[in-house]
Amino acid sequence: MKFISIFTVEPGKAAPPDADSMANMTALIKEFSESGVLIDTGGVAPTGTSLRVAGTGKGPVVVTDGPFAESKEVLGGYAVLNVTDREHLLAVVRRFLACAGGGTCTLHELADMPDDTRA
Repeated sequence: MKFISIFTVEPGKAAPPDADSMANMTALIKEFSESGVLIDTGGVAPTGTSLRVAGTGKGPVVVTDGPFAESKEVLGGYAVLNVTDREHLLAVVRRFLACAGGGTCTLHELADMPDDTRA
């Protein structure tokens, strides 16, 4: 089973990690990567570009530049996880949240796509 985990924190509670926290996260990412649980991960640049793109699929799209003041959370990053079942998923996410010092992971199961649909 593959899931994407979207990690968010409440504004004001996202402090830059110290050296020990970074070392612990690096070790956790290495462990999960080597075991095949972690397929991909990445963080969001605090000063990076943010856009919202919406459309109907017909005609032009509407592009809104961020930052988005109405956001109630700060996007910290994502991870694509390969787990055996729900219990395994929850165990992995619990370890990540403990290492990250808290936050919220929103989890979405990913559908398998046929090989001929990939570019």
